[in-house]
Amino acid sequence: MTSAQTPALTLADFDYHLPDELIAQHPAAERRGSRLLHLDGKGQLHDLQFPDLAALVREHDLLVFNDTRVIKARLPGRKATGGKVEVLVERILEPDRALAHVRASKSPGPGTILRLAEAFDAQVLGRQGELFDLRFPAPVLGLLEAHGATPLPPYITHSAQAEDDSRYQTVYAREPGAVAAPTAGLHFDQAMLDQLASQGVGRAFVTLHVGAGTFQPVRVDKLAEHIMHAEWYTVPQATVDAIAQTRANGGRVIAIGTTSVRALESAAACTDGQPLAAAQGDTRLFITPGYRYRVVDALFTNFHLPQSTLLMLVSALAGVEPIRRAYAHAVAGRYRFFSYGDAMFIEPPVNNRS
Repeated sequence: MTSAQTPALTLADFDYHLPDELIAQHPAAERRGSRLLHLDGKGQLHDLQFPDLAALVREHDLLVFNDTRVIKARLPGRKATGGKVEVLVERILEPDRALAHVRASKSPGPGTILRLAEAFDAQVLGRQGELFDLRFPAPVLGLLEAHGATPLPPYITHSAQAEDDSRYQTVYAREPGAVAAPTAGLHFDQAMLDQLASQGVGRAFVTLHVGAGTFQPVRVDKLAEHIMHAEWYTVPQATVDAIAQTRANGGRVIAIGTTSVRALESAAACTDGQPLAAAQGDTRLFITPGYRYRVVDALFTNFHLPQSTLLMLVSALAGVEPIRRAYAHAVAGRYRFFSYGDAMFIEPPVNNRS
């Protein structure tokens, strides 16, 4: 499933220079302690703080959050020969079976036994593309919780610590299955959620289990040739009903993070022009400039990697030039970037729904 492409755009159009020191290595002291860059519908930029979001949303708006929960998916290990391996569980297929990335000096073949976390053995059943099919001796989630580590992004240079176990998780996370956090949601604490509710701002949830593929760079110059990674999503009926009520009340659907965008727009793509309906399944939706948003009216999001699919997604909502200006402004203003960094609130210049 691929969006309409803008032929003139290439990978270079989504590049920007980011000094390493602007990549946030640790979260702010408090969840609500980040800065907020507001790109308004006139293309103007406003330097704010995260709590100012309460003044930017309106009564009857609906915030849609991704309630996926990050699992402790990273496991150190070794083969029977003594060779070191590192396993990153990508997707749980059955209670005792999962697809995983396995880093090793030599790829383990079917039947190979991996001793993981010096605690239990897993068997390699085979491969599905780049992922290894592993059989665990007990339910995967329980073993990961007991022996795994929080899978921090590759641009965070320290190993996961106790702070990361709590702060690389949203306060409303409830559906285990992600190996990367829906990072826009990391800014919200319960007090902020309560404040927004008291203002008449609605709240709804989708689930999209973020995969490690979210960090993969686009490696082709022509965007139409990029193969998007698959992620499992669910848009429940309660959220469909909340969106319908929001529309009836004249409110906006505001996605909290690009993962919420992908879930909502993937569900909309399944309806073939009909009203939004509950949906679930794998999505490979690739949103690039030229895409017409069907559900999402505005977006709260973190700053994204150069040449990434997520930078293309926000450019599709706000326009390539406004996003380019916003990112240049953020770099010059020493905003903090990526998962533990600061945030943007993006209002598109026109109604971008078809």
